[in-house]
Amino acid sequence: MECFSWVPGEDEKFKCRSCKICNGLGCVGQLPGMGGVSSSENFIENCLSWDLFYKKSSVDVQKKINSITVRPENIGIAPVTGAVQNIGFLRESDFYQPYFAAACQAGNFICVGDGAPDEKLQLGHKAVCSLNTKAYYFFKPYPDEILKRRIDLVRENAIAVGMDIDAFNIVTMRNQAHLEYKTREQVEAFRAYSKLPIMLKGIFTQKDIELCKQVKPDICVVSNHGGRVDTQKGSTMDFLLKNAETLHSCCSQVWVDGGIRTKQDIQSALYLGADKVLIARGFISRLIKGGVKAMVEYSNSLLSN
Repeated sequence: MECFSWVPGEDEKFKCRSCKICNGLGCVGQLPGMGGVSSSENFIENCLSWDLFYKKSSVDVQKKINSITVRPENIGIAPVTGAVQNIGFLRESDFYQPYFAAACQAGNFICVGDGAPDEKLQLGHKAVCSLNTKAYYFFKPYPDEILKRRIDLVRENAIAVGMDIDAFNIVTMRNQAHLEYKTREQVEAFRAYSKLPIMLKGIFTQKDIELCKQVKPDICVVSNHGGRVDTQKGSTMDFLLKNAETLHSCCSQVWVDGGIRTKQDIQSALYLGADKVLIARGFISRLIKGGVKAMVEYSNSLLSN
């Protein structure tokens, strides 16, 4: 694809604190922003857990982890919206093109999110179309008629469509939109209307696993929304470790996000049963410091030689 160049402007005042290590400790209480709920406890747990799992593993397991090949297609950019409120962009429209273009140039896949107002999905979709590519689209659990309109908007450019089933618990959205936990019947109706592969993202409780068993989505995404939803305490690594086999029995692929920062983290996720990983903060912190080039370089650093 044609190389897209973008660097942050001097007048931008981003909310990321550019910590040497992005582990949630530097942005505690920063909501809306780069932090998480409950003093960022799940954000911090997510980040710590991958390295801790590796260090506690036997030498033989560490060798197996280190031998796993990481390819660009194993990595996706997580669906992110609210670039003004959460990241600090001057305009929502300034974010999507560089974020998606960097992913394309690195060979990573694109996930697009939505939000309130509708403009956020529209801007993300417009950026996907401008890059002449396709993407995975994730919708928050809006009422069914709104979801149908969103499916219709993105259908031609969607590889698959899915729902952030945990998003009704996003603290910063509680006064912005009516969101709801979806039943089996609603998810099945969503699938029937879309006629596309479906994804369930935000798998982090036993109730979520039961829903996956019932509807058998094409893709399950283990996630606690980067520690930004009001849910049970814990890390996505630990949840994947305990439940990967069960999830694989009821879907084609299992993805995971949350606290993934290094090649070793990705290898650990793949070892534990993930097919792909999603990364947001790690990519965004590079993008807002050094532009598209810096984000591509970071992505390349996560790959096997």
